[in-house]
Amino acid sequence: MELKEIHFKIAVYNSAAELNTTDAELLKAARDTTEFAYAPYSKFFVGAAAILANGKIITGTNQENASYPVCICAERVLLSAVASQYPGEPVHTMAISYKNNNGESSKPISPCGVCRQTLVEYQERTKTPIRIILSGMSGDVFIVENAKQLLPLSFTADDLLT
Repeated sequence: MELKEIHFKIAVYNSAAELNTTDAELLKAARDTTEFAYAPYSKFFVGAAAILANGKIITGTNQENASYPVCICAERVLLSAVASQYPGEPVHTMAISYKNNNGESSKPISPCGVCRQTLVEYQERTKTPIRIILSGMSGDVFIVENAKQLLPLSFTADDLLT
């Protein structure tokens, strides 16, 4: 038997004020977009904003439903919009933020497992890594350079061929 370790690095900033202008603007767009989320049940409003390789900025929000399994996360709403409006266009960077009406929104959150898989699949499709900025409405900001870092043992199309 052999033990292997998987490591990755994230950049940690104390606040959005430490980000470069482009990243700060993208995070602001994600934070502002939380206002359009539909989250009447959880009161957890998530906004995502992405800058595409062509320079366009697209946003998405979580969409809840009384039939809870049919809810869709902000990241997947955003990627669906990109794939529909700009087929094949790579996502350069995605910022994800949230507003929690049940508590604080001052620490970064990370995409759920389904969203991680979807992010990895999208970057595999476009052959371009997706940088991810994670933050609440205030506080620390994390930046991950490649979505695959969030799901190191991801299932990909290559697995279907073996």
